[in-house]
Amino acid sequence: MKKLFVLALTGMMAVSMFGCGQTAKKVEVSSAADLADLTVGVQTGTTGDSYATDEVKADSQMKRYNKGADAIQALKSGKIDCVVIDSLPAQKFVESNDDLMIVENIWDPEEYAMCLKKGNTELTEELNAAMAELKADGTIDKIMANYIGDDTGSYQYETPEGTEYPNGTLTMATNAEFEPWEYKEGESIVGIDPDIVRACCDKMGYELKIDDMAFDSILAAVSSEKADFGAAGMTVTEDRLESVDFTDTYANASQVVIVRK
Repeated sequence: MKKLFVLALTGMMAVSMFGCGQTAKKVEVSSAADLADLTVGVQTGTTGDSYATDEVKADSQMKRYNKGADAIQALKSGKIDCVVIDSLPAQKFVESNDDLMIVENIWDPEEYAMCLKKGNTELTEELNAAMAELKADGTIDKIMANYIGDDTGSYQYETPEGTEYPNGTLTMATNAEFEPWEYKEGESIVGIDPDIVRACCDKMGYELKIDDMAFDSILAAVSSEKADFGAAGMTVTEDRLESVDFTDTYANASQVVIVRK
C-alpha cells in the first residue's frame, strides 16, 4: 500500500511539473528540416501554416489555431513543440514571455501587400498611387517606426483636418490577432496595416470600414466582394495569386520559429 502511495505521489508530481512547463522536452531548431518530426503550432491559413505543412512528415503534426496567442499558450503548456509565425508578432509574444525564444533565418524574406478581387484593376491602381505618395513623403516609414524599434510610440497617424470622402466607403478585411500589424485596443482595431490603409483611403477620398474575421476567410471575402480588399500582414505567394490580385508591396517580413528556452 505504501509503495502504491509513493508511485501515485510521484505521478502527481510529474503532472504538476509538466503543467508548469518544467518537463516539456527541449526542442532545438536550426533549419526547416528540423520540423519534420515535431508538433508545430500555426495560425490557420497563414504563410507559417503553409511553410510548416511542407516540412512535417504528417499533417497530424500540425496544430492550427485561429489566434497566434492560442498557439503560444499551447507551446508554453507543452502541448506542441514550436510555433511558426511572422517575425514581428513573434517579437511581441517573446517580449511578454521570457521563457520563449525566436529562431530566425529559417526561410527567405517575404513581401506584404493588400489583396483584391482578381481583375479589380481600378482600385488596385488607386491604392498603388496612394501608397507611392505615402512612401515618397515618409508617412509609411513613420507608421512602421511607430510600432517597431526604438521609435515605438513616436508617431500616430491622424486623418488630416478637412479630409472629405466623396467616393464612399471601402471595406478592409483583416484578422486583428496579429500585433503589430493589426490588433485590438478596446473596441478599436489598430496597427500598421490599419494606419497605412487609413492613410491611403484619406488620400483616395474613401471612408474606411474594417471587418475583422478569421485569417483564412479573408481571400474568400475579397473574392466574393464582401470586402473590397484585405490587409493582414499578408504575404504575396504564387498560391494566393491564383485567386486574388495584390497591390505593390509595402513591407518585408519573414517567418520564424518560436521554441521554449
